[in-house]
Amino acid sequence: MSKEKELKYNEPWILQRADPYVVKADDGFYYFTASVPEYDKIVLRRSETLAGIADAEEHTIWKKHDSGIMSKHIWAPELHKVMGRWYIYFAGGETQDIWKIRPYVLECQSDDPIAGPWVEKGKMKCAEDDEFSFRAFSLDATVFEHRGKWYYIWAEKVGVGKQISNLYIAEMKSPYELKTVQVLLTTPDYDWERVGFWVNEGPGILKKNGKIFMTYSASETGVAYCVGMLTADEDADLLDPKSWTKERYPVLKSDAEAVVYGPGHNSFTVNDDGEDVMVYHARTETEIEGDPLYNPNRHTMLMKIRYDEKGYPIFSCR
Repeated sequence: MSKEKELKYNEPWILQRADPYVVKADDGFYYFTASVPEYDKIVLRRSETLAGIADAEEHTIWKKHDSGIMSKHIWAPELHKVMGRWYIYFAGGETQDIWKIRPYVLECQSDDPIAGPWVEKGKMKCAEDDEFSFRAFSLDATVFEHRGKWYYIWAEKVGVGKQISNLYIAEMKSPYELKTVQVLLTTPDYDWERVGFWVNEGPGILKKNGKIFMTYSASETGVAYCVGMLTADEDADLLDPKSWTKERYPVLKSDAEAVVYGPGHNSFTVNDDGEDVMVYHARTETEIEGDPLYNPNRHTMLMKIRYDEKGYPIFSCR
């Protein structure tokens, strides 16, 4: 019997949870994590069904430091099973320098990510001959495996004067160290990526129909926030920038009729019927009180993905 009727799409599913990440694990459970409004801890939920995540108990598995690294702005955690163990990839700043955002890694010491315990592996390590990665504002890491190799994609700011957030990729040597020097995947080329800030961030990977699709988010975190996409062939060299084709226009943006504003920072999973689903955050209002970064009303939503005749995903709020 289909469990599809239990899910509602393109409306708030979990309130005030931004940067959502859902994985269906080999143990049959769905796991959920996201940024919490306080930016002070990492939480996990678990359920036998995707629908059940909405009401599942939320467990705090790690809390920020009182000072020093990982003591401020705990952002965008993702839970991944890498090389046989559970890891959480997240970004954090320092109380003494709140914008000194860097990528960090937690390692679970058991097969149960809820029970833990979790051990800090510190800042993600770049390759020995990489003179650039993680020296500046870096966040939103995701990882994925393809044909026996693991890859790490993240956002990092560069520039003198106006800071620009680009997306980079590298092969991984271990779950917490890179093997290769960073390769630039995308920089904010277009006007829709430059509203408020010049931003490419929040990468998400969908492997489907002989392709690797990488969605990402662009512009400031208000109603202008939107989703772009790059595509590579599954047989391509993923560390060659020419292997990736960037869409000229956003593949998902605010939709007033659907009451979905500023959609972005998504992950991918499958629903209880095995259909592909985008998990993303969005707002339900256009007027944002205060700084959009600290306004808590970014809610986790779900979107069922359709595909066109070429096998490319179609993202629609309706």
